[in-house]
Amino acid sequence: MRKRLMQSRWSRLIPLAGALALLTTSAFAQMPMPSMSLQGDKKRPLTPEEQERRKQLDNDYKAATSKIPDQKANDPWAAIRPTPSTPGPKTSTVPAPKKKQQ
Repeated sequence: MRKRLMQSRWSRLIPLAGALALLTTSAFAQMPMPSMSLQGDKKRPLTPEEQERRKQLDNDYKAATSKIPDQKANDPWAAIRPTPSTPGPKTSTVPAPKKKQQ
């Protein structure tokens, strides 16, 4: 009797443990990974030459982007869409309420 009771406990426990393992692995996969670096997070200070080089690159980039002309808006339906005419007097699109006949 005791052996049978132990078997029924294990037969319930093993599937529950498996289900728990499946649920925890999917939840673990959604957690963000901690950032680990072999070199460390320390950034060395830039030398004056490197700072000047970066400043020169930034200035060159700004100069190059300022030379780009402004682009026209691209409207592929411009040839198909009718040109808007001058606006006329506004007419109400809501019908007037009907009067009751007596």
